[in-house]
Amino acid sequence: MKYNLLGNTGLQVSELCLGTMTFGGRGMWTAIGTLPQEEVNALVRTSVDAGINFIDTANVYSEGLSEIMTGQAIRDLGLNRDDLVIATKVLGPMGEGPNMAGLSRKHILQQADESLKRLQMDYIDLYQIHGFDPFTPFEETLDALDSLVKSGKVRHIGCSNLAAWQIMKARGISAENSLAKFVSLQAYYTVAGRDLEREVVPMLLDQKMGLMVWSPLAGGLLSGKYSRNATTEEGRRVNFDFPPVNKERAFDIIDVMQKIAESKEVSVAQIALAWLRHQPVVTSVIVGAKKMSQLEDNLKAIDVQLSGEELEELNDISKLPPEYPGWMIERQGRYRS
Repeated sequence: MKYNLLGNTGLQVSELCLGTMTFGGRGMWTAIGTLPQEEVNALVRTSVDAGINFIDTANVYSEGLSEIMTGQAIRDLGLNRDDLVIATKVLGPMGEGPNMAGLSRKHILQQADESLKRLQMDYIDLYQIHGFDPFTPFEETLDALDSLVKSGKVRHIGCSNLAAWQIMKARGISAENSLAKFVSLQAYYTVAGRDLEREVVPMLLDQKMGLMVWSPLAGGLLSGKYSRNATTEEGRRVNFDFPPVNKERAFDIIDVMQKIAESKEVSVAQIALAWLRHQPVVTSVIVGAKKMSQLEDNLKAIDVQLSGEELEELNDISKLPPEYPGWMIERQGRYRS
């Protein structure tokens, strides 16, 4: 296992991060996973033994149960909390009241305390806003997050599912008002879904921000179970067809991945994860599992190395179609190369 700095900080996180959406299972989250505590403990144990020190959860996962089970697993296994980097998120509804969702100061401060109780911890390493709240000014959100950092309840702050302009606006507000800055972004990015490269990836590299990748197998589409001529009766995509993917384009990519996987005697999923590990912008890839066999297969991806020719083949089949102003920026950039 390799460790990377999280953005422009001194915090080192494992190149694979354990995701916890499959822990518990309440409400809409039953479609993702319904793992009981005993199986959660086993996944956490296997992950830590493999060198993972990074665990990502959120207050909304299974309506708070995921955080509870994550914290309990750490206690049950006797793990040293300070050896781990724990990330969680805030935004979604955690009750029926009008102030039980969003990124207001009231909701953020309340939910930070609630997350700490559920996790049975006294600090969060990375506290992330889970998305954009159109009702709350960034100034209010960032001031609340800064209060948590100054209080010691939170070490670093990050964001998820934001556009490049929103992140830059937020970082500008933080700089102007001497507030804590977002150090990382958690976003969807796969070899079959490279939209992030339009605006967000260049911004992350320029600002030296970390990138945590969620759904690196495109909701299971890149797991090896699916192909143009094969269907499956099981898997997350059967009951929860998310995130959106151009399947015909994805199947072209899977054909190439299958060939490379067979030549290396590894799974298609490992090739998908290895491709992400080879992208300079990626800090950590979040892997989750319903079964131990899935986690064990994903963990093997850290040993898969792709050659320059293999990366070029994957890039050629998966590259984004030209889009303005990107093609003009590239063309005019040649004048200075």
